Amino acid sequence: MEGGNSPNLQLQQLPLATAAVSVQPHTDSFSYKENLIGALLAIFGHLVISIALNLQKYSHIRLAGSKDPRAYFKTKTWWCGLFLLVLGELGVFSSYAFAPLSLIVPLSAVSVIASAIIGIIFIKEKWKPKDFLRRYVLSFVGCGLAIIGTYLLITFGPNSHEKMTGENITRHLVSWPFLLYMLLEIIVFCLLLYFYKEKNANYIVVILLLVALLGSMTVVTVKAVAGMIVVSIQGNLQLDYPIFYIMLVCMIATAVFQATFLAQASQLYDSSQIASIGYILSTTIAITAGATFYLDFTGEDVLHICMFALGCLIAFLGVFLITRNRKKSVPFEPYISMDAMPGMQNVHDKGIAVQPDLKASFSYGALENNDNMPEIYTPATLPIVQEQHGSRGVSAPPYRVLEHSKKE
Repeated sequence: MEGGNSPNLQLQQLPLATAAVSVQPHTDSFSYKENLIGALLAIFGHLVISIALNLQKYSHIRLAGSKDPRAYFKTKTWWCGLFLLVLGELGVFSSYAFAPLSLIVPLSAVSVIASAIIGIIFIKEKWKPKDFLRRYVLSFVGCGLAIIGTYLLITFGPNSHEKMTGENITRHLVSWPFLLYMLLEIIVFCLLLYFYKEKNANYIVVILLLVALLGSMTVVTVKAVAGMIVVSIQGNLQLDYPIFYIMLVCMIATAVFQATFLAQASQLYDSSQIASIGYILSTTIAITAGATFYLDFTGEDVLHICMFALGCLIAFLGVFLITRNRKKSVPFEPYISMDAMPGMQNVHDKGIAVQPDLKASFSYGALENNDNMPEIYTPATLPIVQEQHGSRGVSAPPYRVLEHSKKE
C-alpha cells in the first residue's frame, strides 16, 4: 500500500520543486540584499574616487600657484587622494562580486555627478545669482536626471545570481552565445584598430569604441576574479583553478590597453566629450557583454527590462547635460617654435613667409622687448662666389656678405 502510493507522491512533488527552482532568483530576499550591497559598494567607490581625483587635482593647482619647490608626491594632500583612490577602486572591485555586472556598470554615473558638485563647490568665484543659475542650470538638471536614472537602475536591475566558481565561469566561457559575441567583437576591434592606425581615423568615436570594447572584457574578467575571491574567502577555494589566472591576466592586459587608448584620446579631445561619449559607449557595450556572458537578464520580465533600459537612457542624458556645461579648456602655449619667428622661413613653405614681419613690440620667452629697434632684419646669408676663369691673375674673395634690407 505504501509502495504503491510513494510513486504518486513523488510525481506530484516534482513539478513543485521545479517551479520553486525557476522562481528562486526572484523570490529569494537574500538576492535583493546582494544587489543592494553591490550597488552601495559601487556608489561608495565611485564617490570616493571622484573625491580622490579632485584632491589630487587641488594639490597640483595649489603647487602651481605657489612658490613651493616641493614635488606633488611630497604633499600630504596628494597622498590622501591616492589613498582614497585605492579605497574607491577596492569598493568598485568588490561590488562586482555581489551584484550583476549589468547593474554595477551604469552606476559609474555617480562619479560624474560627484565631480560636477565638487567642481562647483571648489570654484570659489564671485558670481551673481542670475549668472550662477544661467551657468549651472544644465548641471543641476543633469544631476537630477542622473540620480533618477540611478534609482531606476537599482530598482529594476537584473536579479540573477550564481556562485562564481571555476566550473560556472568555464561553462560560460565556452558557451556558444559568448563565443559568437567574442568573434564579432574581435572583428569589430580589428577593423577599428586598422582604420585608427593605418588610415589615421582619429575620430573620438573610433578611439572610445576601442576603449569600450576593451572595457567590456575588463568588467567581465573583474566580476569573475572578484567573485572567485569572495567564494574562496567563504571557504570554497577557487584559486587553484587555471581559469582564475586566465581571467586575472586578461583583466590586467585589457585595463592597460584601455588606459593607453584613453590617454591618446585625452591628448586629442576635451575631457567633457570623453566623459559623456565614453560613458554611453562603455556602458552599452559592457551591459551587452554581461548579458551574453553571465546571462544577467535570464528570467526577467519585459517590464523590468524596459524600466532598466529607461533608467540607462535617463542616466545617459544626465551625464551628457553635466559634461555639456563644463568649460572647455583653452590650451596655452608659452613658447613659439622657430618656424614662427619673424623673417625665418621653413623648408616646407616653398619660399612663402610663414608669418608677416612683426611691427609691434613683443617678448619671446625670457627675451626683453626691443622697442627702440626701428627695423627687423633677416640673418645675413653667405653665398659662395665661384672663381672667374677669365681673370686668373686677379684674386677674388671666396665669398661675400650680402645684407638684405627690409624691402627684400
